[in-house]
Amino acid sequence: MAVYLEAMSERFPRTTREPVFNLPPVIIASVVLLGVIHAIRVWLLTPDQEGWVIAAFSFVPVRITFPAAYDFDWPGGIAGDVWTFFTYAFLHADWMHFGINALWLAAFGTPLARRFGPQRFIGFSLLGAAGGAAAHLALDPHSMAPLVGASAAIAAQMAAAARFAFSPGGRLGGGGAFSADADHRPALTIPEMIRNSRVLMFLGVWFVFNLLFGLLFTPPGIQSSQIAWDAHLGGFIVGLLFFPIFDPVARRAT
Repeated sequence: MAVYLEAMSERFPRTTREPVFNLPPVIIASVVLLGVIHAIRVWLLTPDQEGWVIAAFSFVPVRITFPAAYDFDWPGGIAGDVWTFFTYAFLHADWMHFGINALWLAAFGTPLARRFGPQRFIGFSLLGAAGGAAAHLALDPHSMAPLVGASAAIAAQMAAAARFAFSPGGRLGGGGAFSADADHRPALTIPEMIRNSRVLMFLGVWFVFNLLFGLLFTPPGIQSSQIAWDAHLGGFIVGLLFFPIFDPVARRAT
């Protein structure tokens, strides 16, 4: 029996066991942080305290465009005007909203975090959130509705991931199994993305999805606010354009 087992072990060498949750630590930490923040807000704060948190950290366009139009003292003053471009991404409307964003974060943030590393990933995501808030401000400057959620940052991550996921040898590049360094392949240029039918189909579905849910109806479980499609669009554009500044992978020789 021992000889038989030894022979079998030589024929079928033992492979390294993959972890159940094969996510980068920065992704796990991000999901946990967003979940803890939401749990504290809905379970531990009084209604008045929760209202103050929303006023202080969500993004409200009229706070920037017409701060004196309403008899309200915005928490944080000028500093709050700045930090809300980022802090709104740490708040969510409800658990369904958080859950959907956590899934999208794991899907699109994981390959980007592996490519960028934690510091670049965090900086890039915050920039995507700011881009989403700026787009929402530009397209709906009179809105009093609080903007919350990490969706704009995730849209930036998705746009960035599309630039290398569809490149030759990338996870979605076609041609069979992707290589071990799939997340570190040289990225596509924007003209190459436009000429790539896989990229166009992927992005087309994403844009239709956002317009459909943002303009026509709200998904089940997200009753407190509509999807801010304009913020998603802003985050996506920022992710697409600013990706090369953060990308540590060398460009292809031309």
